[in-house]
Amino acid sequence: MTHDTWSIGELADGTGVPVKTLRYYSDSGLLPVASRSTGGHRRYGPEAWERIRLIRRLRALDTPIATITQVVTGERTLGELVSAELEAVQERLTELRWREATLRSLDDCPSEERLRRLEILSRVQRLPEAHRTLTDHWYRELSAALPRRRLDIMVAMLAPAPPQDPVPATALAYAELHVLVSTPAFTRWTQDHDEEMRQGPAFYAEIDEAAALTAAALARGLPPGAGAAVDAFVSAHARARRESDTPAFRAHLHELVARSSGFDPRLQRYWGLVAAATSGRVLNMTVAHRWLTDGLWLSIAAANGRAVGGGRAQDPAGVTGKA
Repeated sequence: MTHDTWSIGELADGTGVPVKTLRYYSDSGLLPVASRSTGGHRRYGPEAWERIRLIRRLRALDTPIATITQVVTGERTLGELVSAELEAVQERLTELRWREATLRSLDDCPSEERLRRLEILSRVQRLPEAHRTLTDHWYRELSAALPRRRLDIMVAMLAPAPPQDPVPATALAYAELHVLVSTPAFTRWTQDHDEEMRQGPAFYAEIDEAAALTAAALARGLPPGAGAAVDAFVSAHARARRESDTPAFRAHLHELVARSSGFDPRLQRYWGLVAAATSGRVLNMTVAHRWLTDGLWLSIAAANGRAVGGGRAQDPAGVTGKA
């Protein structure tokens, strides 16, 4: 016998889904009624069989009924559902990894240190909020004189996203960043370079070039010295000040950068924590600053024919490499 419609009992027998469940699906709009019998009973069309199969498969993945309704009504595609569910699972996995790293950090320390770590790590258990705290802080503190693109780049470096697969050390380092930014007067040093921050794209393009060359040199383990990185660094500052790249200008620039906030212990601590929290994916800017400062001095010494002892020119100002 060929059926055009089926009763709810026949669907239950054919699919193995209880009548009570099918009635719930029908009442929820997941299983549309094709017609009614003369006695007023629900009858379902051929599409009901495939609809029930789809619902069962999605329920096997613990997909909520409300979400399944969006798929079967065409409000959301199956591909969109899969992408959204995958993102939710990844977020949950990250939360669990953070919890594991937190607990391991608390477990693997002396008892007298445990309470201190607990207070610190409790700040970063809600990851989106923790990231937003850092981001908002730096947007408030960095000079408004910075071009917007440069500001965004700096904030992205200073406020990295939480590590997706943290170990105890990276989780603790990320939490320590929040402690530092909450320290009174921590970011006073951000106002030290307002003049530079007002520079245009050309200045930052050369600074970016110097930073990239410095990062490459550090990655290769090269010692500081005269070369392309220092030349790009000097060129950026010379253009900004409308000066020429002369030995006298290099000496003046060295004096400025060697005594700048780049050697502020608080700033060194912060960049060290950023490097630890990101497993070195973000350049430690105080290390780069020191490398460029030393390289600048060595370029001056080489130009002046001064002796270099032990691979390093003797700095008469006594400031290179301090702090």
